[in-house]
Amino acid sequence: MRALQIEALGRPLVGVDLPDPTPSDDEVVIAVEAAGICRSDVHYRAGTRAVPRLPLIPGHEVAGRVVATGSGVADYLEGRRVCVHYLVSCGRCEWCGRGAEQFCDTGAMIGLDRPGGYADFIVVPARNAHVVPDGVATEIAAIMMCSTATSLHALRKGRLEPGDRVAVFGAGGLGTSAILLASALGAAEIYAVDINAAKLRHATELGAIPVDATEDPVGQIREATGGGVDVALELVGDAEVMRRAVDSLARFGRAVAVGITHREFGVDPFRDLVLREAEIVGASDHLDGEITELLDMAATGMLDLAGTVTASVPLEAGAVDGALDGLERFGDDIRTVIRP
Repeated sequence: MRALQIEALGRPLVGVDLPDPTPSDDEVVIAVEAAGICRSDVHYRAGTRAVPRLPLIPGHEVAGRVVATGSGVADYLEGRRVCVHYLVSCGRCEWCGRGAEQFCDTGAMIGLDRPGGYADFIVVPARNAHVVPDGVATEIAAIMMCSTATSLHALRKGRLEPGDRVAVFGAGGLGTSAILLASALGAAEIYAVDINAAKLRHATELGAIPVDATEDPVGQIREATGGGVDVALELVGDAEVMRRAVDSLARFGRAVAVGITHREFGVDPFRDLVLREAEIVGASDHLDGEITELLDMAATGMLDLAGTVTASVPLEAGAVDGALDGLERFGDDIRTVIRP
C-alpha cells in the first residue's frame, strides 16, 4: 500500500510503499476514502508535540470501507462504511471504568502512537470503527472524528447550557464545528474570533458574530455582551489567545483550553478567577460515546457540516505537505481531506 510518513522531525513527509496490513482477531482493515488534515499533524511533523517513535504514518481523522475482518469480528462490518474513533483503549483500567478512556493506562492514538490514515489502508480494533449513517458523506464523517468530536467534548467540559453566550477563539476546522455545535445545543450568541477575514466570513454565514482578533477582541466581546461570555473555547494553541479567552469571561464563565501550546500565560487569581468565580478548564480529546452522539446528530440533520471541507488533495507527499504548510500559516481553508 501507499503511505506517507514522518521520518524526521521538521522535515517534509516521505511517500513509501508498505505491505498491506492484515487484521488480528479483533481488528478490521479499512480502505481509507478520506483522511482529514489536522493542526495536530502540523505539530507532529514539526516536533512541537512529542512523537513516540519514527517513522510515523500520521492521520487521525479517518473514514472508509471495511475490506477485511479478524476472526473474532462480526460479519456485518464487512463492506460497511465506517469512521474511526482514534483513541484505542483497553476498556478495563480505572480510567476506562470512569468513562475517561482518553487517559487509559495502555491507550494509544492512531496517527501518533500507531499508524494513521495517511495511507491506502489502516488497521484498527473493530470497536473503534463506527458505521457511518446513510446520508452522511464519508469526508464529513472523517473530520468529525477529531475537529467535531473534540469541539463537542470541549463544549461539554465548558458546561454549555441553552441561552449561554459563547466565544470561539479560532474559526478553523475545530472552530467551525464548535460554532455549529454551540448553535445546535442552544447557545444564544456565538462570537467567532480570528485574524483571517475569509474564516470570519464563513463563520458569519453559519450565524456567528465575527470578531477581528487584530482589533482588541476582548474589548469587542465585553462591549457587545455587556460583561463577557459564559463559555470561551481556545482552539488555536497559543498562550496569548488563551489569555484573551480568560479575559472575555463574564461572572461564572468557563474558559476551555483545547489547542496545543507549551507556553505559559499569566493569571491573576483574584482578578481573573475569584472576583468572577470564573474557571479555566482543560479538554483532552473526546470520548467514544460522543462519536455516537455526533453521528446521530448528523444523521438527523441537527448538525450540518456541509461546506466545512473546503479542499481535498491526493495521497501524495508534496500535495499533503502543501496542505500542512497552509495550515501552519493559518491559511483560508477550513478543513482539507486526503482522498486516496
